[in-house]
Amino acid sequence: MNSQHNPDVSHQLATAPVGRLLLKLAIPTVVAQLVNLLYNIVDRIYIGHMPDVGMTALTGIGLCFPVIYLIGAFTMLVAQGGAPRAAIAMGEGDNDKAERIMGSCFTCLIGTAVALTALFWIFGEQLLWIFGCSEETIIYALPYMRIYSSGSIFVMMALGMNLFVTTQGFTTVSMRTVLIGAVSNIILDPIFIYGFHMGVQGAALATVISQAVSGIWVVRFLTGKQSTLRLRRGSLRPSWELMAPVLALGISPFVMQSTEALLNISFNSSLQRYGGDVAVGAMTIASTVLQMVWIPSQGLGQGAQPIISYNYGAKNAKRVKDAFFALLKVSCVLMGSFWLLVQLFPQVFIRIFNNTPELMDTAVWTLRLYTAVLGLFGIQMSVQQTFMAIGKAKASLFIACLRKVILLIPLIFILPCFFEDKVFAVFLAEPVSDFISIAAAAATFFFVFRPAMAELEKK
Repeated sequence: MNSQHNPDVSHQLATAPVGRLLLKLAIPTVVAQLVNLLYNIVDRIYIGHMPDVGMTALTGIGLCFPVIYLIGAFTMLVAQGGAPRAAIAMGEGDNDKAERIMGSCFTCLIGTAVALTALFWIFGEQLLWIFGCSEETIIYALPYMRIYSSGSIFVMMALGMNLFVTTQGFTTVSMRTVLIGAVSNIILDPIFIYGFHMGVQGAALATVISQAVSGIWVVRFLTGKQSTLRLRRGSLRPSWELMAPVLALGISPFVMQSTEALLNISFNSSLQRYGGDVAVGAMTIASTVLQMVWIPSQGLGQGAQPIISYNYGAKNAKRVKDAFFALLKVSCVLMGSFWLLVQLFPQVFIRIFNNTPELMDTAVWTLRLYTAVLGLFGIQMSVQQTFMAIGKAKASLFIACLRKVILLIPLIFILPCFFEDKVFAVFLAEPVSDFISIAAAAATFFFVFRPAMAELEKK
């Protein structure tokens, strides 16, 4: 493994032109997230095009999303809470504390993965019925869920610890972590699904093996000499003194991901009642298309996070503000461009997964409706990522809870009471809640961020 370590990384975070530095850090993370997107959708592409059973199998995989979201949620609780804390400690000049934070997070990720695997094996089938499975889809959902959850230790290791690589400025290494796993997945998927005739089980097994390769790669880097912060045996014992602030900061992305699971259950159970498997299949496609822009946008936020966190720790308010506004501009352009493409050419995105005429008819209008306010979402993403980067956990948590828990989930059940077309009403809940939460995020920014910068300037 070649060293990606620039001995002047800290100096660059403190002094390099913000716009150029953001691009330098964000481009590898965006590429990594785009590759990570392949992780998430390549299974669905292969499964959706399986002869005769593609639509039903794709719907079955969609019903496993809550399990995937929950594993991701616990990963983010620890890692997205820990990585900014480690970066802030580095900005303060305390690398020993940063290493102890990273070591504690590593141990917590492993322990959590073991607990989640046991939970999903014991209660998996009962959960899938609650998620909205039918007799036709349970035969695809259950084996996929059991194999995927068995590899949760590798998923959490790869995704979680890679954030500690990114937060040190080694974005090229973090990109390779994801690239190695995604390429493995793309190669293994058709071999297991079609070559070994394993169907959805083969797709799940390919994903687990690929995540294991990524996990080994990232741990090897963090235990090697190239990393500024190293995983050492002496730092692996979790410390509540260190983990309490980590978990307080990580609760916001945890709520975002875990409520994504609750949200998915709410959507699927309602759509199953009003529109059956076709409506649930359309939802699977819509949520996957949304991931196509949401995941790369997270890469932008992860590229900005080291700049914002480091300079917040170094008490340089001007660079924190400059980094935020650079992130905001790029995010709005990305989200706006993608929104336009989806509104103009929805069929192109739908055919990636399935071209059954029955599903196509429903998916075209539902996709346009579901993504109606997507063009404005760069505002909320930038505000929330910045609050995370400067340790403002309560503000970030408020924005996360508002959109999904306070607005979207209730609207999924309330709006069908006022519309004759119940499926339309369920999908309408998404743009309505998005618009309100974006406006609230912008207002919260002025009440939280500006005073925080004023206080920083005094120091």
